[in-house]
Amino acid sequence: MRIYTRTGDDGTTSLFGGQRLSKDDLRIEAYGTLDELNVYIGALATQEVVSHSGDAAFLTTIQSDVFSWGSHLATVDPKMAAHLPTIPSERVAEMEAWMDAKNEALPALSQFILPVGHPAVIAAHQCRVICRRGERRVIALGRDEDIPDGLIAYLNRLSDLFFVWSRHLHLATNTPETPWSASS
Repeated sequence: MRIYTRTGDDGTTSLFGGQRLSKDDLRIEAYGTLDELNVYIGALATQEVVSHSGDAAFLTTIQSDVFSWGSHLATVDPKMAAHLPTIPSERVAEMEAWMDAKNEALPALSQFILPVGHPAVIAAHQCRVICRRGERRVIALGRDEDIPDGLIAYLNRLSDLFFVWSRHLHLATNTPETPWSASS
């Protein structure tokens, strides 16, 4: 099977169900950003400190969720949407519980920290900022089009999760956090 179809050479792409949109349409931007996020989650998962931890399976679950959310954004045909995987409604609560558990071992946060340090810490911050961009794209799309219920809350919590993950990785890699200070 060939990967290339040449149908996108005119600057359009197909949604699930066949509808064609410009490649810079907000819907394409939204699910494209989630696709980008998924790549960065994969990069985070390859960090040794993550891949050899008990959290690796949870990260794979999150990665699968993000892929599923993208498929929902790429589908406007209700008949096609009925066949898409669902994201468990309790996933946001699972993320909150994970964050609460990790936060117990972290020092209190009294100021902003810079996204620097160990490569795993940076990878978590990359996931966080791409997730935030995805959230902005989804919100912009939602002004004019239907978006999946629960997606904004999911992305909002997910970006929080990556922030906590970055702090947890500072601890796990014995890398001190670098506080931000305004230059005079």
